[in-house]
Amino acid sequence: MSLVTIVYAMIAGVGFTLAAVHLPVWFMNRTARTSLAFAIAALCTGAIACAELLMLKAAAPADYALSQRWGNVAIALLFVALAVFGYQQLRAGRLWLAVLGLGLRAVALAINFGGDHSLNFREITALGHLPYLGEEVAFAIGVRNPWLAITQLDAFLLTLFFADASMAAWRQGRRNTALLVGGSLTFFMLASAARSVLVHWLGVQIPSMTSLFSLGIVLVMGYAMTSELLRARELARALAERELQASLTAEAVSMGMWVRDIARGTFRVTSKFRELLGFAPGDTVSLEAVQQRIHPDDRPAFERRQAELMHEGGKYQFELRLALPNGQIRWIEAMGRVTVDAQGRPLRGHGVCIDITARKRRERETLRLRHDIAQVGRVSVMGQLASALAHEINQPLGAILRNAEAAALFMGDPSPDLAEISAILEDIRKDDQRASDVIDRMRALLRRKRVATEPIDIRQMLDDVVRLLRPDAVARHIALRLDVADGLPRVQGDRVQLQQVLLNLIQNGMDAIGSVDPGRHAVMVTAGAMAPDLVEISVADTGSGIPADLQHRLFDPFFTTKAAGIGLGLSISRGIVEAHGGHLHAENNASGGATFRFTLATAGA
Repeated sequence: MSLVTIVYAMIAGVGFTLAAVHLPVWFMNRTARTSLAFAIAALCTGAIACAELLMLKAAAPADYALSQRWGNVAIALLFVALAVFGYQQLRAGRLWLAVLGLGLRAVALAINFGGDHSLNFREITALGHLPYLGEEVAFAIGVRNPWLAITQLDAFLLTLFFADASMAAWRQGRRNTALLVGGSLTFFMLASAARSVLVHWLGVQIPSMTSLFSLGIVLVMGYAMTSELLRARELARALAERELQASLTAEAVSMGMWVRDIARGTFRVTSKFRELLGFAPGDTVSLEAVQQRIHPDDRPAFERRQAELMHEGGKYQFELRLALPNGQIRWIEAMGRVTVDAQGRPLRGHGVCIDITARKRRERETLRLRHDIAQVGRVSVMGQLASALAHEINQPLGAILRNAEAAALFMGDPSPDLAEISAILEDIRKDDQRASDVIDRMRALLRRKRVATEPIDIRQMLDDVVRLLRPDAVARHIALRLDVADGLPRVQGDRVQLQQVLLNLIQNGMDAIGSVDPGRHAVMVTAGAMAPDLVEISVADTGSGIPADLQHRLFDPFFTTKAAGIGLGLSISRGIVEAHGGHLHAENNASGGATFRFTLATAGA
């Protein structure tokens, strides 16, 4: 076997082997355009070597022309692959230069198949021979094709593109890539153009050796990709170390971690994650399996959130219940992120989860204790209001007694006035209803029940509370005033608990009015809109105000300035307001006394 055959067969073998190695990489990851470009360049190098070997060994002009025609196809595809590879590696340059150059190459390729011979010759009249690698090889003799200038122009445009992209990458600080990739591609295009000028316009007879140049650039491309693979391997090693550190940290704080490859539908989870969700070491973890572990009542919300993340990506955090195979119910808190590609397609999901069952149990216990304390507070307040309530009930009962006595007198008349008796009976009914309303309000305040929020009319609620407290205010010679803005929206809350807050604040305001000027004995209850979705209620008194050294302890449990107080009223009130999403605070008035303010969300907020 001749040396020419060995050399060109080796070039073809190297090209086809490199293509066979890198083409599957693109099949497994269609976003790896660099691997596809490299594989095509290597494949074209092998095809060019085969075509050139047939040209060098050609025995007739027709054989030479056929090999040269198909070799031009491989060269055109090689230029496309080099342009894509250069643009992906350099990430710079004027892309229109490459597009224009490749467009001209497509025109040249059409001309290549438009005649009887090829783009290089209109007619090959004979074959000459010259020495090359120790033997005689063929070269074409004939009429040159002037359309060959198109290929030289597109080579010039591609050279400009690679040079421009290399300088831009250099200015961006990526100098190694600019020198290795950009410099090699620019040199290849210049060498290709120089050989074309020497052979086709100056008549210098040089054996066909385009495959040697293309093999060199393919090897440079392979070196650049190998460098990237080494960097990727180093990054993967560093990432694995970080994941191990994160996993150890998560295990230390009893967190379960997971990483989900959305494209492949695979999960990587820690042992703590398996423990939290009830998966055995050998069980396969998938999204469907995880969803089956979620409590049926929480599953629809989880699935809706997952669907949103598949379209938008981003962070997430939620609490949900797990129904484990052993029948246990477990609360977990999950947080993480879903990343998407440039086209908005989800790539990966990763996050952590932690067992919050104990915390939920404590929250339930705290809520129960709060209800118990609120009950104690309501009973305490009712004890303070007993005399006022007795006075208010005594009024309708006394009226009923007097009306009944009057009716008895009328009935003793031989001709009783039935109209007057009917009016008396109507008065008795109204007084009875008034007494019944007072008793119902007391029972509502004393009744133990869970929080039941509903839309509440502010004016009606304040009217009920003020009506309940007014007899006590009258007995203390205190003016109890109410100012409610018109058109206030309804608020969302528990009516009985909010009434308790108002009873506490108004009762405290009346207690705070001691030895001040009797003409200034007043408590003002005001309600108005603070924002489109907030209503503010304030209770202002004309007492002596809050001592500066006691303001920071005002809402502490069991702290009181009253001789007979238990110190729970303000603490309970603040807890109730905060449970409704509001805030309760106190401030001294400039003219004397103090004002307590709290906010409530509107029913539509």
